Amino acid sequence: MLRAAFLLLLLALAPHLRAEVVDVGNAELARLLAAGVPVIDIRTAGEWKETGVVPGSRLITLFDERGRADAADWLAKVRAVAKPEQPVILICRSGNRTRAASRLLAEQAGYRTVYNVQDGIRAWAKEGRSLAPLPPTAAACSPGASC
Repeated sequence: MLRAAFLLLLLALAPHLRAEVVDVGNAELARLLAAGVPVIDIRTAGEWKETGVVPGSRLITLFDERGRADAADWLAKVRAVAKPEQPVILICRSGNRTRAASRLLAEQAGYRTVYNVQDGIRAWAKEGRSLAPLPPTAAACSPGASC
């Protein structure tokens, strides 16, 4: 009887414990930004410099120029921005890298809600949305480093 009650409780709580990756477009990104959900830009310093960044985004490189990643280091930096129970937005150039990073956060790091900007910074810029120049501290990031 106790075991059945425990299983029912787990089933009732499951929808609230499940991790979720949600692909979003620019209109939803703008709404989430206005609501204060943190944005993490996982691109490289060179990419940030080339296009600028979404204002207020946190710059935390995941994959270097050669496609290598230090997931543990990156996760530690992400946790300083948002805890697993808080929603977080990931953005890259086109949405491909953030698709993998979103799954990492949701499936392995326990993040409940991860928003993946499905068309990345390119689509954001193409729509003429606001971009900020690369902050001077990020410009000092050396190639290959996780900034």
